[in-house]
Amino acid sequence: MSYTNGIGNLQQALSSIKPATTQPASQVTESTSTSQQRSTVAAPAKQADQTNLSSAGGMIAHALEGSDVRTDKVAALQKAIASGNYNVSSSDVAGKMIDSLLE
Repeated sequence: MSYTNGIGNLQQALSSIKPATTQPASQVTESTSTSQQRSTVAAPAKQADQTNLSSAGGMIAHALEGSDVRTDKVAALQKAIASGNYNVSSSDVAGKMIDSLLE
């Protein structure tokens, strides 16, 4: 039995994504507007930083918004526990604990 944190194979997806580039707006406009600033004296314009996300980053963000809880299974387990019909084999639990430690 394997336990994962979050969405299955998320670590593989994250490792294959190239980081998005960010660059302050002052650096972007510096090269294009340097000659214009030298010729005229004006108050500096307010500039905003820009960020570009890859499509894979958008997909991961969308996937993380959803819930990974299967409410139908949770409800069935809660009902079985409440009625006293939920039985767990101690040997199965012990075996799965040992398996997870050996992974």
